[in-house]
Amino acid sequence: MSKKGRLFIILLVLAMCFVFLWPSICWYARTPKDDKALALSSLEKIKEYATFMAENDVEQLRQAAKASDAEIPAGSEWLVKAAKKNFKDMGKEVPSPLTLRAALETFSREELTKLVEDRYRNKILKDKKNYKNSVKLGLDLSGGMNVIVKADLDAVVKAQKESGTVAEASWDSDLKTHVVTVNEATLRNDAMAQAIETLTSRIDRFGLSSPTIRQQGEDRIYIELPGSAETDQINTIIQGRGILNFRLVDMEATEKFLQYYFANRSTTFDSKGNLIDPSIIPEDEEVFGYYVTDEYGLDQKVTGRPYLVVKKQIALEGKHIKSAEVGADNLTGRPQVNFTLDAEGAGIFAKFTGEHKGDYLAIVSDNKIKSNARINSEIPGGQVAIDGFGKEEANNLQKVLQTAWLEVPLTVESQQVIGAELGSQYIRQGLIAIAVGLAAIMLFMLIFYKGAGVNACVAQVLNLYIMFSVMSALNFTVTLPSIAGMILTIGMAVDANVIIFERIKEERALGKDRASSISVGFANAFWSIMDSNITTFIAAVFMTQLGSGSIQGFAYSLAIGVCSTVFTALVVSRLLFDFNTEVVGKKNISISWRMK
Repeated sequence: MSKKGRLFIILLVLAMCFVFLWPSICWYARTPKDDKALALSSLEKIKEYATFMAENDVEQLRQAAKASDAEIPAGSEWLVKAAKKNFKDMGKEVPSPLTLRAALETFSREELTKLVEDRYRNKILKDKKNYKNSVKLGLDLSGGMNVIVKADLDAVVKAQKESGTVAEASWDSDLKTHVVTVNEATLRNDAMAQAIETLTSRIDRFGLSSPTIRQQGEDRIYIELPGSAETDQINTIIQGRGILNFRLVDMEATEKFLQYYFANRSTTFDSKGNLIDPSIIPEDEEVFGYYVTDEYGLDQKVTGRPYLVVKKQIALEGKHIKSAEVGADNLTGRPQVNFTLDAEGAGIFAKFTGEHKGDYLAIVSDNKIKSNARINSEIPGGQVAIDGFGKEEANNLQKVLQTAWLEVPLTVESQQVIGAELGSQYIRQGLIAIAVGLAAIMLFMLIFYKGAGVNACVAQVLNLYIMFSVMSALNFTVTLPSIAGMILTIGMAVDANVIIFERIKEERALGKDRASSISVGFANAFWSIMDSNITTFIAAVFMTQLGSGSIQGFAYSLAIGVCSTVFTALVVSRLLFDFNTEVVGKKNISISWRMK
């Protein structure tokens, strides 16, 4: 390969690595601590925060505009840009100077609130995206809790057998074992998938940051929760019941409340979403937000009717839902959600719908209204269909109903809490170990190999840079074992340089000039380096497949390190030698104390 080719490849790799590493740089070096905490919260909390802050900011802007005809405050370029666009759309000239009052007059209150809310939301979601695309700290470094949950799949199968869904397992006399039917095996897989999806949904809704949830073995679920978390809260979420329910909507009280809310937006709720004046609604009722899912995956309040007043008394609990699926209306073809109730729920629902014809029934999930449907007639038999929305919203509602009641019995087998202070100590120790190991190796190479040691030092630094960049690109989670893999990689990387340098010294001792010694030295060292690194890479691959947990973390970092080591030793180091030979014009090689 030519020198220009090597230089092009190196620059391309370094540029790509910078792109991969940029989210990690933004997250760890450019994102304030408070912004990190907000970005790591659930989407629901992000939405509530953005809405609350937007309404407060809009109110402050409107009050400032009423107080004086001042110019737009500094730092509000976004408002100037939006106002100028509004003037252009209206076919009017932009006033000079552009005052705050004139700018606000180009917006309706809803438009201005949405504009401010979008700014908050986009900033937080950008931080959240940086976190997702960055290198993450494992539980042993960041602190938190890991939980192992056992799913009682036998209870699920038994319940389905009693209902006639799954055939009995038969005894095979030849194999001398029970043969599990395909239906039962499928049911077990579906039950585990349902349990994982439900836990993921619940944990996110409760605002616990960035959980790791994966299946472990046949019937166990591993949950990793970075940060602080209360044991009792986790147990409540895992074994919780009654997250979803059906409530009767008081439309008259809703209309009165909405009139009050639109006239007093900033003083209706406090920062936690509680009513500041509870007397504006009847004592036996409460207010919930009415949400649909927006294009960001966030719960978006319904425009024009963001809140509904519902009865505190629960008409039907979600535990009575047996199944839910998305279908289509036979006449209109519009999407609808069909769900089935158990026998007890069917009786309760039939009686309730018969008594409340013409009223509205809301589906409340985690204190958020997901659907508001009119009761046209009594609904007997437990077969319920809800329509009036698009395909995507139907799928979202189906998921809400399906995860409303966790049918798979779960028990917590083990819990381990790791303090954040211990994690910080591990991080410091790991960084010190990497820094000391790197410094010691660099010092040795500079002393023993003189000028050639500089090439090895540059290759080592780029090696770590490439490793961290690839980890960031793969959203790698750094743990103590993975740090051990990095330290091992440092030693292996310098080993490749040692082989190359010794080969060059051999050629130089035979009387060859600098260019020939370097060329032949790299050629002779190539297969020795490749053989040793390929065998190490194979071992790392097997560890990633056969190991688990900490072993996999060590193996992944080792495998990445092997690839970066080969690149820096054979490409970067060679280019540095050639640069000194052909550009700088060196004739001798500073590679040994005994060799001139």
